[in-house]
Amino acid sequence: MNQEPDYIVESKRKCFDAGMDPNEIRKPKRTMSEKQLLAKRNTYNEILSVIDFFSEKILDSLSGTPVLIVISDENGFLIHMVGDETIRITINQLGIRVGAQFTQEDMGTNVVSLALQQSHPIQLVGSNHYHTILHGTACYGVAFRYTDINNLLGSICIMTAWELHNPFFLTMLSTVVDSIERELLLRKQNRKLDMLNQIMVNKNRNGIIITNADGIINSVNDFVVGKFGIQKDISIVDRSLDNPSCLISGHMKKVIQNKKSFDNVQMILNTIDNQKVVCLFDAQPIYDETNNFIGSYSQLRDITERYLNEEKHNYLAYHDELTSLPNRRSLKETLNKYISISLTSGTNIDLALMFLDLDHFKTINDAFGHSNGDVLLKQVSSRLTECLGDYGKVFRMGGDEFIFLFSDMTGQKEVTQKGKQIIDLFDTPFTINNSKFHVTASIGIAIYPNDGTDAETFMVYADNAMYKSKSKGRNNYTLFDSNMKTHSKEKDKLSLEVLLRRALDKKEFLVYYQPQVDLIKKKIIGVEALLRWNSPEYGIVSPENFIPILEENGMISQVGEWVLSEVCNQSRKWVEKGFPRVRIAVNLSSQQFLKDNLVEIINNTLIEYGMDPSFLELEITETMTMDVERAINVLGQLNALGVRISIDDFGTGYSSLNYLKKFSIHTLKIDKSFVRDIMVDTNDSNIVSTIISMAHNLHLDVVAEGVETRDQLDFLQKKKCDVVQGYYFSKPLSVDDFEKYFYKINEEIAINFTNEMDGLK
Repeated sequence: MNQEPDYIVESKRKCFDAGMDPNEIRKPKRTMSEKQLLAKRNTYNEILSVIDFFSEKILDSLSGTPVLIVISDENGFLIHMVGDETIRITINQLGIRVGAQFTQEDMGTNVVSLALQQSHPIQLVGSNHYHTILHGTACYGVAFRYTDINNLLGSICIMTAWELHNPFFLTMLSTVVDSIERELLLRKQNRKLDMLNQIMVNKNRNGIIITNADGIINSVNDFVVGKFGIQKDISIVDRSLDNPSCLISGHMKKVIQNKKSFDNVQMILNTIDNQKVVCLFDAQPIYDETNNFIGSYSQLRDITERYLNEEKHNYLAYHDELTSLPNRRSLKETLNKYISISLTSGTNIDLALMFLDLDHFKTINDAFGHSNGDVLLKQVSSRLTECLGDYGKVFRMGGDEFIFLFSDMTGQKEVTQKGKQIIDLFDTPFTINNSKFHVTASIGIAIYPNDGTDAETFMVYADNAMYKSKSKGRNNYTLFDSNMKTHSKEKDKLSLEVLLRRALDKKEFLVYYQPQVDLIKKKIIGVEALLRWNSPEYGIVSPENFIPILEENGMISQVGEWVLSEVCNQSRKWVEKGFPRVRIAVNLSSQQFLKDNLVEIINNTLIEYGMDPSFLELEITETMTMDVERAINVLGQLNALGVRISIDDFGTGYSSLNYLKKFSIHTLKIDKSFVRDIMVDTNDSNIVSTIISMAHNLHLDVVAEGVETRDQLDFLQKKKCDVVQGYYFSKPLSVDDFEKYFYKINEEIAINFTNEMDGLK
């Protein structure tokens, strides 16, 4: 375990020397009277207004995470709290409320006292606290000062649950305190300015506007003139509301006419050359020494860079950083949206997917270097974007791969014309470092719904067609046809569709079971049923190679009902053999979910095999819930049967949190595409953490798929994920192998977690 910092060790020693009982519930001994508290808050009025602004920013950035922000004065008296009401109520029961004083002598090792004592940020997590009642909390604290005279003003502390501990809280709090100190210093300095100093506004980096009592501008600096065209000697009251500065003038009218003040009003303004600028706006009336109103003072602080950085963070989740094009995740969501609309509305949407790959790009990278390769990719993306029509969009898949998505094209002829147009773009040479050279591209084209009815298959078929273009000599385009379909053990050219039509009658389908491990109980508590095809011609065929065909030819519902019966029958057999009951998760296809008699089929199957409904879990995808009203109705009926519902591949679709609350679901399954890179991709680790926290706040269980490494398991365990499945514990198993290795896998799971605990000792 990490060694505690010296100041925590010293604090605990003093508590011990003072005879404090760590199991005793300590309450503050001193509390301000209401009159004293009111006087203190009046003294701190401006300070609290600044802190309130930044506190709201903290709470907004941590939306969904239960935290409490506590403000103290320089003597440890709590003067303000904001945040999670449950935490506030809990600590109020311990006597910790606004007005109470925190000292080490009264409260032991605590974040408020240490933050005031130390000259650096501190954190107390779990057992860092002296008293055991606080071991379930994580606290972070930073003192704040008037920095010009190093005058201690108080502390800002964040309190949350121990399970949610994250060093990011302390980093964020330190940044916020730095901003608060700068803001307090700025306000303090502004108060010292008289009217003569205010006239010298052009040296100020912020926008300044000063008016007289009638609203005529006395002074304005270059920032305001250059960006908004507001000149000296004009009336702000008479400014037209269709002017780019209407927000500014509208607020200043209220200052002049109503004597209203404004603090830190965020405005998104258009400049006179139609550029967006994000500013914080302050304004206040000005009075002379006899308290007569003599004018107004307004200030605009440009925070565009900070605002854009925040937007960029959100933008990069769905866009490629190098080219700014939408990325693979964006493409998949867009395709799923179109396909879901097509399925739910019953109307076909004409989509064309063009998979483009640069020819011999590796050679270019090797010859010119990766930095010049990046320059080329940016030039290519610009050229590709220019050729888009009204219904087209281009995505970067990674490396030198791009995908075009076109909607509402009028037939194959128009699609091929667009393919030729894109190929022709590469007739013009590219220029890097004053050197010109030609690059060609190969394109594969797939058309929906003829070439795949799900996003993954659609993309694979376009990819297959692209490789066909390369095999034909590159620098051309190829339309996908059925001869390009591939699978894992292709031995001849027999149609998979013909073979699949006989597979159900010939009993060639199998159900494999992949264990799901509960991270609290440390044992197998469920399995996911996974369909396999044991073809006489091809052997065991991967589902990704035949399920899209089942969906295309309409057999998926029939096969899905067979899987449901097989699973319920198998559950009964395992009970009869004395195996512990485990929950079995079965995937529903979109076509199954849309059937009017779905609930009746499931109910009859449960009755036929005598299966306890609580041990059957039905997995749906987010796209199946696009028709919200129907989803609420169907899921409600399924829930009434007693079966469990989970949303599979969560995070890759279009679930609205507003509707998620209304669905009768029990579990969210995190898609393996997020789990795969949680140790190397900050975006994916943040997404996984957020999904777990959000699910628990909605009282839902969380299952993480695709867990393959110990590091992934440790991360998920730390984030309080409930259940995991993946190759780290077991691959999908046949019925015989599952029965053969069930107890052995459980023993290995127990040993695995025992070794982990031994490693922590």
